[in-house]
Amino acid sequence: MLTLFPDLAPNQTYRFSVSDLHDIYVEESGNRNGIPIVVMHGGPGLGCGRYLRRFFDSERFRIIMIDQRGAGRSKPLAETSGNSTEALVSDVERVRQELSVDKWLVFGYGWGAALALAYAVAHSESVVGMLLQGVMLGGQKEVDWLFKDGCNRVFPDAWEEFVAPLGAGEQGDVLRAYSARLNDSNELVQMQAAKAWAYWMARCSTLHPNQSVVDYYLNPHIAIALAKLQCHYFTNLGFRADASTFAGLKSLSGIPGVLVHGRYDLIAPLNGALALQHHWSGAEIHIIRDAGHSIAEPAIVDAILNSINQLVDRVGPDIA
Repeated sequence: MLTLFPDLAPNQTYRFSVSDLHDIYVEESGNRNGIPIVVMHGGPGLGCGRYLRRFFDSERFRIIMIDQRGAGRSKPLAETSGNSTEALVSDVERVRQELSVDKWLVFGYGWGAALALAYAVAHSESVVGMLLQGVMLGGQKEVDWLFKDGCNRVFPDAWEEFVAPLGAGEQGDVLRAYSARLNDSNELVQMQAAKAWAYWMARCSTLHPNQSVVDYYLNPHIAIALAKLQCHYFTNLGFRADASTFAGLKSLSGIPGVLVHGRYDLIAPLNGALALQHHWSGAEIHIIRDAGHSIAEPAIVDAILNSINQLVDRVGPDIA
């Protein structure tokens, strides 16, 4: 089984002002003359952890990572105003132009896979290949699965903890109840809600209990951004709903794609990835039998590392 590459530091970091409110953090690592690959993190709100650099051979790739609006080291943290799929797509294209990248590979996981699709549909001329892990399209069925009826049947104990702070009259609309708490004027109320939200998402993310994933999600900096931004996007269906995503996939014909998906992914059930593959003629799918949703699961790590090599073989090495 393949494991991550050694840790490495970024070669250069940037800040780009993308609106009157938002500025985003961008970093480069690896080989400046290597194959450019842009990384779109999950969440929304998780930011690009340093471990993400370790998925790529630093001698072969020019690794470009973007903390999306409101996430990671971008400012202001957890800001939902001016935060939409369309705005994030525009930011990615801004980064490509600022860094003088002609064409690049696109890697996204979870929410980042949905963002990667939206970007590729809008800017297909700049994308030579895509690797998507745990893709979640964010349609109403997926939102209901997470917050109404689905995951709660698999993790009833974690669900009880998640809804315990809510009144009996609020439990019929968990998103609305959490939205109110996450936007409360009292920061303590916000953080309590954010940590409860983050724990629910972390518990559903892995096939086997993984305390390191839970601890990462419960970091206050991560938890508040994850909870506020996810609640914002889910409440407003700001993710590209599956129908609109599928409608744009014709523009991806000729762009090779690899989908990596855990069979027991309870955040983004497998049927969504299979439907995506059926609509995207250039995509192949690898279903990982011993994995859920998290990019940190060993079987997912192994599959991503293998798939990166396969994708480069398909698009050819001369894309730097």
